[in-house]
Amino acid sequence: MSATLLAVALSLVSAAAYAAAAVAQERLASRVQLGESGVLRMLGSGVWWSSVGLNASAALLHVAALKYGPLTLVQPLGALTLVAAVPLGARLAGRRVTRLEWRGTGLTLIGLGALLLTASGPAPDDTLTVPEALVVAAATMAVIGVLSRPGTRPGLRHATASGFASGVASALTQTVTVAVTDRSGPLFSPQVVIVAVLVAAFAAGGLLLSQTAYRGGLGAPLAVVTLTNPVAASVIGVALLGERLQGGIGGILVAVAGAAVAAYGVVVLTRSPRDLAVAPERDFLPSIPGQTIAPDGARAATSGLQNA
Repeated sequence: MSATLLAVALSLVSAAAYAAAAVAQERLASRVQLGESGVLRMLGSGVWWSSVGLNASAALLHVAALKYGPLTLVQPLGALTLVAAVPLGARLAGRRVTRLEWRGTGLTLIGLGALLLTASGPAPDDTLTVPEALVVAAATMAVIGVLSRPGTRPGLRHATASGFASGVASALTQTVTVAVTDRSGPLFSPQVVIVAVLVAAFAAGGLLLSQTAYRGGLGAPLAVVTLTNPVAASVIGVALLGERLQGGIGGILVAVAGAAVAAYGVVVLTRSPRDLAVAPERDFLPSIPGQTIAPDGARAATSGLQNA
C-alpha cells in the first residue's frame, strides 16, 4: 500500500472515532453546564471519559496518518467527521437521516474528492523549528483568547477557537512525528519535547472548547470546527513546511472548487433538524445529579447559530 493510501485509510478511521466522540460530547454538553460543579459532574461521567478515549484513539490514528501524508491531504479528510456524525446523531435521536442531510453529505464527499486529487503528495519530511513553533503557538493563543474571552456565550466562537486549536495541534504533531522517526537526532531533543508539550496543551484546549461549543447543538459547531481545523493546519503546512498542491495553476483551481463544494456541503449539513432527545438519550447518558429531563425527553438548548 502506498503512503498516500495508508494516510487516507488511517484518516477515515480517525474521522469515524472523532464523530462518535463528538456525538457523545454533544449529548453530555446539553445536560451539563460547565461551571465549577458542572465540571465535577462531567468528570464523574463515564460518557465523558468514553469520549476522551475515543478522541485519544482518533488522535493516535491521526498522528499515524500525518506520518504518511502531508497536512494538505490529511486535514481535509477531517470533514468526514461531520459526515459520520450526522447519521450517528440522528440514530441516537431516534429519527431518520433527512434528504437535506444526504445532500450535504454527497456535496461534502464530492468536494473532498476534488481536494484529494490535488493534495496527494510525498510523505512529509520537513519540521517546524522551535522559534517557529513558539510563534505559531503564541499567535494561536491570542486568537483563542479573543474568541473565547470571558462573558462570551457558548457557540460558534468557541467552535472556531476549538478548530484553530486542533488544527495547530495537528501541524505541531507532524513536526514531532517526523522528528522522532527521522532518527538523525536524539529522540528527546529540545525541539521534540517543547513541541510535544504544545501539542498536549492545544489538544486539551481544543477538546474543552468543543465541549463548551456543543452546548448549542452538534451540527453548526461541529461544522465550524471541521472547516477551521484544516484551514489552520494547511496554512501552516503551505507557509512553513513547504507543502504544495499538485498540478500547478490547474490544481489550485480544482482545489479551490473542491473546497467551495465541500464548504457548501457542510453548510447544508448545518441546516439539518436539531437532534431533539428522545428515549435513546436516556440509554446513552447516565443520570447526573442535579440534572433533570423533561417528561417527553426533550432538552432545552439555545441554537448554536444564535450563540455565535
